[in-house]
Amino acid sequence: MTTYQKPPDNELRERLTPMQYKVTQHEGTEPPFRNEYWDNHEAGIYVDIVSGEPLFSSRDKFDSGTGWPSFTQPIDAANVVTRSDRTLWMVRTEVRSKHGDSHLGHVFDDGPAPTGQRYCMNSASLRFIPLDKLEEEGYGEYRKLFS
Repeated sequence: MTTYQKPPDNELRERLTPMQYKVTQHEGTEPPFRNEYWDNHEAGIYVDIVSGEPLFSSRDKFDSGTGWPSFTQPIDAANVVTRSDRTLWMVRTEVRSKHGDSHLGHVFDDGPAPTGQRYCMNSASLRFIPLDKLEEEGYGEYRKLFS
């Protein structure tokens, strides 16, 4: 079992791009349709850019038309936490990584079957691990999702 944790802030400032830092550490939002994974169709998993904890599978990714990567469910619900977000004069449900405490995006109840949920994530909070690199990157146990 791998232990995932948030590195110190000075390390995050050095390692992350300004957009990644703003999104994950200050609840920022990247521009739609101008981010790394909104149109990625490659098989693999998405992990927290901060802690590396596994979050989403390409098998659960769908085109929501929003310009951000969207998923019907997390790989393991234990790796995500939600909380009420009352910014922008509305109530939304924020999604954060459990161990890295990274802001990932928001979840909405307007997604497709089987869950009816749309996890609308920021690419800047994610790192994509292609299927053929899962073992090499230490995520070999997730290969079974693609069998």
